[in-house]
Amino acid sequence: MKTIDLAIVIVSYNVRELLRACLESIPTGAEGLSTVVYVVDNRSNDGSAAMVRQDFPGIRLIEAEENRGYSYGNNLALRKLVEDREASYRHVLLLNPDTVVPLRSLTKLVEFVDERPEVGAAGPRLLRPDGSLDLACRRSFPGLWVSFTRLSGLSKLFPRSRLLARYNLTFLDDKGVYEVDSVVGACMLVRWSTFEQAGLLDETFFMYGEDLDWAFRMRQIGWKIVYNGQVLVIHHKGASSRQRSRQSILAFHQAMELFFRKHYADSSGVFFSWLILTAVRAHAFVMLLRRGVISLPRWGR
Repeated sequence: MKTIDLAIVIVSYNVRELLRACLESIPTGAEGLSTVVYVVDNRSNDGSAAMVRQDFPGIRLIEAEENRGYSYGNNLALRKLVEDREASYRHVLLLNPDTVVPLRSLTKLVEFVDERPEVGAAGPRLLRPDGSLDLACRRSFPGLWVSFTRLSGLSKLFPRSRLLARYNLTFLDDKGVYEVDSVVGACMLVRWSTFEQAGLLDETFFMYGEDLDWAFRMRQIGWKIVYNGQVLVIHHKGASSRQRSRQSILAFHQAMELFFRKHYADSSGVFFSWLILTAVRAHAFVMLLRRGVISLPRWGR
């Protein structure tokens, strides 16, 4: 049985040209590594699946029968990897189709984890095309205090505060290397043995929060999660979710609520749980108003 360094899983929805750029970047991004790439097409209607079949015949394409979310799509490929009797894998990478991986970036990330046997998962510094940091690339779990500071806006008001800016850890140097609670599923490298112990993604999370939940379970069984700001990946963030603004806003806040209920509600007490869950729903309402997805009724003229 052959051993493959890296299995890459990409779940794609209606981002054909971004997916093409992502796939074109992988050979140099993973230079020196043996790789297998799965693309799961989540019922796109823009010709993405046909493009992969025609232009990337070496890619393993899975066409989902229905779009049941990001976790479900990733799990379709992860199950195929587990069932593979012809190869074993050292690492698996969740990668968004709207990313571009620069020269040897994935190679460096694999080497980084290989040198640290205590690290179960790692993620790079993700930059948007305008050069700004994708804040989600390093996060703390949204427990009671972290949720409060994020939902109240305190974390944005005081981005350099170690007390108030813990969710996105904006007080840390972008190019540093740190143990964190979670990196983001847009580019998340997981040691294969860590994946075997933590299991598949929780499909209750439709589009957000599944990476936090996965990292939470990894840390529960003793693995470290590390952000490596010395490795760079480009992220055209939100290309899929922007197509469904209302759904993406609701999915994000539903994921926050689900994560809190699953991991923190029992230890937070009835009052504080109610407070956080009410704040999550109020925040969702405000975001929908700001995006113009819903509007308040006008009284009088």
